[in-house]
This record gives sequence, structure tokens and C-alpha cells, in this order.
Amino acid sequence: MAFKTGRIADGPGTEIAAMTDYLFLSFVFLVAGVISVPLATRFGLGSVLGYLIAGILISPILAAFGVDVVAIQHFAEFGVVMMLFLVGLELEPKRLWEMRARLLGLGGLQVVLTALAAMAVAMLLAQPWSVALAIGLVLSLSSTAIVLQTLGEKGLLQSDGGQSSFAVLLFQDIAVIPMLALIPLLALPELAELATGGDHSGGDHGDDHGTELSLVAGLAGWQTALVTLGAIAAVIGIGTLLARPLFDFVSTARLRELFTATALLLVIGIALLMSLVGLSPALGTFLAGVVLANSEYRHELEADIDPFRGLLLGLFFMTVGAGIDFALLREGLLPIVGLTLLLIAIKAGVLYVLGFLFGLRGAALWLCTLSLAQAGEFGFVLLSFTVANAVIPQGVADQLLLIVALSMLLTPLLFIAYERFVLPRYAASEEREPDVIEEKGTILIAGHGRFGGIVNRMARAAGLRTTVIDYSSQQLEMLRTFGFRVYFGDASRPDLLHAAGLAEAKVLVVAIDGKSQITEIVRHVTKTYPHVHVVARAIDRQHVYDLYAAGCRDIIRETYDSSLRAGRSVFEAMGYDRPAAERMRDAFSARDRQSLIEVADLYDPSVPAHQNEPYVAKVREMMETWEEELRGEMDIAAAGK
Repeated sequence: MAFKTGRIADGPGTEIAAMTDYLFLSFVFLVAGVISVPLATRFGLGSVLGYLIAGILISPILAAFGVDVVAIQHFAEFGVVMMLFLVGLELEPKRLWEMRARLLGLGGLQVVLTALAAMAVAMLLAQPWSVALAIGLVLSLSSTAIVLQTLGEKGLLQSDGGQSSFAVLLFQDIAVIPMLALIPLLALPELAELATGGDHSGGDHGDDHGTELSLVAGLAGWQTALVTLGAIAAVIGIGTLLARPLFDFVSTARLRELFTATALLLVIGIALLMSLVGLSPALGTFLAGVVLANSEYRHELEADIDPFRGLLLGLFFMTVGAGIDFALLREGLLPIVGLTLLLIAIKAGVLYVLGFLFGLRGAALWLCTLSLAQAGEFGFVLLSFTVANAVIPQGVADQLLLIVALSMLLTPLLFIAYERFVLPRYAASEEREPDVIEEKGTILIAGHGRFGGIVNRMARAAGLRTTVIDYSSQQLEMLRTFGFRVYFGDASRPDLLHAAGLAEAKVLVVAIDGKSQITEIVRHVTKTYPHVHVVARAIDRQHVYDLYAAGCRDIIRETYDSSLRAGRSVFEAMGYDRPAAERMRDAFSARDRQSLIEVADLYDPSVPAHQNEPYVAKVREMMETWEEELRGEMDIAAAGK
């Protein structure tokens, strides 16, 4: 199906030959992705650019074997459908309603203004107004696949700029529907006559078109509208009424693969329904995801769909790179590259002005501007649609395909420019100044997450005064609504600790994230404020040794106590009574603490652990006798002696 070699014909061995073709094709794509993407990621280029480069590298191989890259691309575009389904799962209907201003305003104006600007440029290049308008509509869209994938990888999707970009992309997906209705009205008579005269040589295409399934073919406009509304209502009904009973039924089988198959059935079925009524499959699955956002099966759906989404998107990006017509690019290198850069400049200019008008500032404004400055994958679909409907000449469409592909190829570079040049510029100016600490408690807590928060609640319950410092603005705003006295600031800064009243405090609890930051705070405080009792959170056993060497003697491993409780529960489940299980737990804890102290005295943080001979020798000695001695102590504890 993908090869144009004619090998799949009736006769002996044809099935084996066909399978060999598909296996070879799969092998080529997988090798290219496995090699290129890790290298691109290591050099900070991102996975998307890695996939695009992989596609460019394997394009000669695909061309030599006559592979139909466009057919593979159409199949891989289903990754975009799955991506929007997963995005919908993260968006509750309430949040979607809150985005309506940017969805309709920012997104709508971006499509209209970009289309008009591109249309003006096309008319300056002597294109008829109908062709220019079609070109403007095609180039007004951006790449949902590249932008959402990159924003997700870089953790920017939930930022203000990321959410604005998503709103624009969502409107663009909606705008494809009226574009598909408008484009046939722009047909050129001379192109239509040419297409009619060429039907004898293009019978295959006509046959394919004739076999397309549709629920709205031949219907009047009002009938099509009713069927379309019914399909949307069906999607909402499936998500609200049928999805939960279906997954409840499937879950009784307790087969993971069956649940995965059901998740794929849901996504593919909704995409098929949307296609049958002439709507965007991606838009339909996004709507289904929003409806299922509050479902108890949401996380399981994400886990099952995400691997397929990742593989298909990677394949899609490679087909974009492999689909670049380098022969045509060589013939018109300067005009095509120049028009590509002009397109990026036009879209960036429109987005920057609109983003500013809609309240975006600083890094968020630049993120929205640079992330959406390319043409999108729907451009490939619309360009083939315009050619089939005699709207854009084939030669112009071929050049536009190159412009679309090159702009997508340059998008990862725009993200790199944002990270390396734009973000550092605004990071310092947008960084929040530390709060002025007016009330100083006798207990200073650095970090109010799951660890420091419990310590703070216990101390407050006992009537003790605490001062909390945290570096998360959102966390502090939430805590302040509940009446906690908390302050914004970076606890790793010595001047901030001093301003917080460390000199007068009795206890410092170091509960921030980051092993190195915790160790540095402990080292500074034990030397500068020796009267302060330091309670430090240890991330793991090795971190205990680092903190001990830094001078801390009250070290709490963050998961140790909960692990001891779990061990006690195991003993009880094995038949020991509660007192015996607690004695066994205490015996283990005492032995473990003793071994920590013995080893810590030999630990030198300036020397790698495996090169510290006294430390290694002591650990080996303890390991030889540890289990036997501890087993005896546990037996004694279990007997209550």
C-alpha cells in the first residue's frame, strides 16, 4: 500500500514480499528515530527537530524504494487526533469556558488578519484574488502537532503564553470547517475545465473519491446542519452517558490490553463519526476529552493512549521531513526560503500585536508569538483539497507545500531562540521580589510542601510560632487564604535567612526540594549560627551522609518513617501481634541508625564514595554481618525479651 513498486500482486510469495516491504519500512523509520531524536535532545534541539531531521536523512532511501510518504503522513496525522483527545482530558468544561475570550478573540482575529496579510502578499505576486484568498486561509493555520508537543515537553503548556497558544490552535482547528466549505466556491473556471478534461488519466483518484463514506453527501444545507449538530450531541452523549458504563463493563475482565483496545475504540469511533459528517476528527476527539475530563477513568485513558500518540506524532514529523521536495527547493531556493521567512515574520507580527492587545506581556507574549509563527499540518490537507477543487494551480501548490514544510522545520529553532535569548532577558525583570518579613517566629521553616507543611501544622497546633519561607507564589497564595503566615523568598540565600530572623530563631527546618540546596543551607547555618538546631530533610540514604558531613545531627529521611510503618503492617499481616510488630520495627530502626552513624564518620563528601577506601571497607564489613545479627535481634524483639 505504501510502496509504489508493484510487488504486491497475485502470485506465489507475494504476501511474504508485502510483509517484507512493511517490515523494511518500519525498520527504517524506527532506526532513524531511535538515533536522531536522542542526539537532538542531547544537544538541546528537542525531539520534534530530531524527528524532522530523521525524516530528511531517510528521504533518499524512501525515494529509492518508491515509498508513498504522503499516504504514511495521512495515517500518522491520527497522532494529532489523539493529542487533542489527551489535551481535552486535561481541560474541564469550566476552564474551556473561561478561555472563551482568547479562544474567539485572539484565535479568531489571528486567523482573519493572517489570512488577509498573506492574501495581500499573494496578490502582490500577481495571483488572482481567489487564489490569494485560498493561500491566505491555508497559511493562517499553525502546527498543532509541533506546538503542543514542544510546549508539553518543555513544561510550558500551562503557562500564560502556552494557554494562549493553545486557545489559538483550538480556534484554528474549528476554523478548518468553514474553510472546507468556502474553498470550493473559489474555483477557477480554467482550472476546473482542465481538471474535467483530465479525468480520463486520473481515474484512480476519481474512484477513490467516489468510495468515500459520508453522512452528509447530497443533503441540503439545513439537513447537513442537523446531522452535524446530531453528531456533536452524540459525542457529548457518548462521553457523559455511555463511556462510564462501557469502561465499567470492560474493567470486569481485568485485562489491560482490553481496556487499551476500548480506549482506542472510543477515540477512533468519535474521529470516524466526525469525518462522516465533514468535521475535523481532532476537534471531535478534543470535545470528547473535555467531556471525560471529570471521569474516574481519565488517568487510565491518558496512560493507554499516550504511547500511540507519541509514536504516531514521531512518524508524522518524520514524514514532514521526508516529504520535502529538494529538487524543487534547489530550483527556487531563494524565493521559497524568502517567502518562508516572510510568512514567519507576518504571523509573528500579527500574533505579537494581538497578544499585546489581549494582555500578554514579557516572556508570555514572545512564547505565543514564536510558537505559532509557522504553517501547520492541516495546510497539507487544505492544499490537496484546493488542487482537487481547481482553486490553486498544481505548480503553486507544490511551492506552498515546501513553504509549509520549511516553516514547520524552523519552528523548533524558534523555541530554542525563545529559551536562550528571550527567556533569560525577562527572567530577571519578572522575578518576584522577596516579601518583607515583619513577624518572626522561633521556628523557621524553609519550604512548605508535603514535608514542611506537616511540620508547620504540628508546630502551630502546639501553640508554637513559625515563620515559613517558600519559593512558589501559587503555593503561598493558597496557604494565605487559609490564614497561614508565609513569605515568598529563596531560602538558599543567606541574606534572606538572616532577614527572616534566623539569628533569633531556635530551630530551622530545611524542607525544600533539591539535595544540593539543602546541603548548602545546612553547611552555612551550622557554621554561621551554631546555636540554631537544624532539622534537615534528606532525600535518600546517600544524602544523609552529605548532611552529616555538613554538620547536621537531626536528619530526617523523607520516606523513612512511612516505610517503617509499612514494614510494621507487613509483620502484622504475617501473624505477629501489634506489640511484637512494633518491637521488631524499633529493633530494625535502632540497628539502621547505628549503622548510619558508624558509616557517616568515615564518609568524605569531597571523594567519590567508591574511591573512599575506609568507607567502602566499613560498608562491606557491615554487610557481611548485618543480616545475621539483625535477624537475631528481631527474633528477640518478636519474643518480647
